[in-house]
Amino acid sequence: MKIYTKTGDKGETSLIYGTRVPKNHPRVEAYGTLDEANAAIGTAVSLMTVENVAFRKSLEHVQTLLFHAGAELATPQDKEVRWKLTEKHIADLESEVDRWTEELPPLKQFILPGGCPSAAALHQARTIVRRAERLIVSMEEGTRSEHIIRFINRLSDHLFVAARFANRLHETEEILLAPDI
Repeated sequence: MKIYTKTGDKGETSLIYGTRVPKNHPRVEAYGTLDEANAAIGTAVSLMTVENVAFRKSLEHVQTLLFHAGAELATPQDKEVRWKLTEKHIADLESEVDRWTEELPPLKQFILPGGCPSAAALHQARTIVRRAERLIVSMEEGTRSEHIIRFINRLSDHLFVAARFANRLHETEEILLAPDI
């Protein structure tokens, strides 16, 4: 099987079920941005030098959920969605955030994105997820599910805490925001 199809050579792509849309269609922009976030999470996982199987598996699970979110966004609104994010997916993110937060020092001031390479990549993924959220919210009403917006909103919190947790695992100090410039 060849990887290239040449069907997008004129600036169009296919949604699930074959509907053709321009490559700059809001749906394509949204799920393409989720793909970008997914790649940043993959980078973060690859940069981990301290092995923590549960943490790695959590991030890989989030990557899978991002594929499902992308598939939901790539499904035309008049077609059945094969993969749906649910309330359970949102609750699972919240549980992880709560569990990791218990192991971290409380935040008393803003921190700068960065730290160890894995944490820096997770902060980058978080900002990409925020951009995806803005794109999803700007989509026409009825073309997105309430669960996707809530999941993506919670995911950015999850990635923020995951970055802090990665710094802790790698024994790297967080960079505190300077009180003045």
